[in-house]
Amino acid sequence: MPVFTRFRQPPTPADEPHEEDTPDEAPEGREPDEPHEPDVVEPEDPGEAVEAAPAAEPAARTADASDAPRPARRGTWRTWRTWRTWRTRHPRAALVLRRTTTVLAAVLVLGALLLPNTLVALEPNRFARIPAEAVIAAVLLLCLPRAARRVAAALFGLGLGVLTVLNLLDMGFTEYLGRGFNVVLDWGLLDDAQAYVADSMGGAAAAWAAVGAVVLVVLVLVVMALAAVRLGELLAAHRERAARGALTVATVWMTCVALGVQTFGVPVATRSASGALEAQAHRVVDTLRDEAAFAKEAKADRFGATPGAQLVPDLRGKDMVFTFIESYGRSAIEDPVTAPGVGRTLDAGTKALAAKGFRAKSGWLTSATYGGSSWLGHSTFLSGLWVDNQQRYRTVTAGDHLTLTKAFRETGEWDTVGVMPGVQKAWPEAEWHGLDKVYDAFDLGYRGPKFSWSTMPDQYALEAFQRLEHGRKRDRPLMAEVILTSSHQPWAPLPRMVGWDEVGDGSVYDGIEASGVEASDIIADSTRSKEEYGKSVAYSVTSLTQWLERYGTDDTVLVFLGDHQPLARVSGDGASRDVPVSVVAKDPKVLDAIDDWNWTEGLKPAEDAPVWRMSSFRDRFLTAYGSTPHPTGE
Repeated sequence: MPVFTRFRQPPTPADEPHEEDTPDEAPEGREPDEPHEPDVVEPEDPGEAVEAAPAAEPAARTADASDAPRPARRGTWRTWRTWRTWRTRHPRAALVLRRTTTVLAAVLVLGALLLPNTLVALEPNRFARIPAEAVIAAVLLLCLPRAARRVAAALFGLGLGVLTVLNLLDMGFTEYLGRGFNVVLDWGLLDDAQAYVADSMGGAAAAWAAVGAVVLVVLVLVVMALAAVRLGELLAAHRERAARGALTVATVWMTCVALGVQTFGVPVATRSASGALEAQAHRVVDTLRDEAAFAKEAKADRFGATPGAQLVPDLRGKDMVFTFIESYGRSAIEDPVTAPGVGRTLDAGTKALAAKGFRAKSGWLTSATYGGSSWLGHSTFLSGLWVDNQQRYRTVTAGDHLTLTKAFRETGEWDTVGVMPGVQKAWPEAEWHGLDKVYDAFDLGYRGPKFSWSTMPDQYALEAFQRLEHGRKRDRPLMAEVILTSSHQPWAPLPRMVGWDEVGDGSVYDGIEASGVEASDIIADSTRSKEEYGKSVAYSVTSLTQWLERYGTDDTVLVFLGDHQPLARVSGDGASRDVPVSVVAKDPKVLDAIDDWNWTEGLKPAEDAPVWRMSSFRDRFLTAYGSTPHPTGE
């Protein structure tokens, strides 16, 4: 007579427990992922069970195909059994693993709720607080049945993941651009960031950075969702104690709010997460409202209907050169690290130009941008409108608002050109700028190496401008817009001045670039970044002033300025948005026309020199040189 040993076999698909059959709570003291099972006795000899099984199988089975085993469920069951077996054999290790997972989940969730959105605020005291959102979420999860609780916890975790990503983006944008991330407008700037990394550190680094960023975002979202579900199940497994704890923490939170309790200089009670979401929502609403308001503002133009004959009549016959120096900000002149070198360069330039008969006056303009997005500064200066975001830029460049450079073309008295060594793709904005011809990075004949982001040294770009346009015999004077890029971050490696007769096609810079400092050597070092930034500004200013000394004529008028301050790591936290601006000319009438501006004599503006919004320059300039207002859109 066969001997049958009683033992528990894995259930068939029909016998497998359904979710609704599992108790909503684990017994007291048991983790939520440990459903209770009765103890089983394993067979001493599995062969006996196998031998006996066929006798019972015909009665237990039917020909219904729906009874066929399902591999996916069987694989899941085997995985579960493997885990159960390991946990049974290593109870202490399993307990440590469970508790570690729970602690990590709590740290992640609380960390996400308390994470600030600026690097300056990223201090330990920010994490020694009680977030109201944690109390509310705990109460909500305790009130929900199992299925709804898991869904709610997963959504809560995903929301925390999204908030974490937005806070990290805010940190980066504040560090580089002096403002938070705008979820409506700023996605396109991420492409620019990748291009900047590619230009500065190579295509491979940019590709890996992009992949790493995507993986990080996905990982944050998934891990946050899993962490929230883990904590939700833990709360349900200890419902009574969790409810008492939530009530206690809520009472403490309200008491701290009422009494204004602080630790380490910050309030104990906080709702920073919901405040951050509120701020993002307000930012979106304000952006959408601003779009409509700015479109109306852009249609109103004090000089929009002024005939060409009445625009800048006092500058007739002058060669006008408007030059933007990348990241040339107030910090370059006033920061203790950069000021000595840049100051000496400006003083030397003032003296050298004076020896050639040139005088200069300088002041300050408050840029519409900070740390980057140079085109916003350019368009603000030229249009007379405050263009501080991408939507405003698209709106104004799509219209026919009069720009300062276009005003010269409208007269019919000037040839207008642009020298844009930083432009490496189609640039339809040339028409809005009023430029008849644009020389981009591929039109200037450069055969030397790139210097990080900058496609060519400023000295070469200016020499090419002289060769291609300024030095040519022409029937009409020239109006040029020139963008100098050597002072663009990361300020390594940097070019240096060579003899103007040695510039050639740029091959002379091969050895200079190869022996320069690597961007990776300074990019994380604030002091070294400041030092190299100061050198880059000194180089750009020297290139420009030496060009004017060498090639300037009695009829040359140079207006040059910075487009924005450098990023916060160099300009400092809380730095202003002011940039220097100078007007240089030989003809005394040119500078006499702006005497009432009260600017400082020379290339270096005094600390107390007038400060204007950059958007006010166009109208002041047009008025100073005889333009007659004829408004439109009013």
